[in-house]
Amino acid sequence: MPSTQKFRDYVVAQFKGELRVTTRKMMGEYILYADGKIFGGIYDDRLLVKPVSAAVAMLPGAKKQLPYEGAKPMLRVTSEQIEDSEFLAKLLDAMLPELSAAKAKKKK
Repeated sequence: MPSTQKFRDYVVAQFKGELRVTTRKMMGEYILYADGKIFGGIYDDRLLVKPVSAAVAMLPGAKKQLPYEGAKPMLRVTSEQIEDSEFLAKLLDAMLPELSAAKAKKKK
């Protein structure tokens, strides 16, 4: 089941209006970027983030879930955590230093 635009808009808005949070639609789902770095995605109307050490520390007990078959597990952010926009901003700030910049697409 692809993610809805409504859920995507809600999640992005919860990042305290962070203009640096952008999305890219891919196969009915949304990849989440901040400052040119991929930090997570919206899959089947679930917010999943990369399991970097800062995310693991801030999301104790978070369930690891697959965004899609064959992918690496990611950490699920609960609906209660999504509602806490200050928490999301802190989570993003903590994760960013551990993430590498997204690779540029090769031009054909």
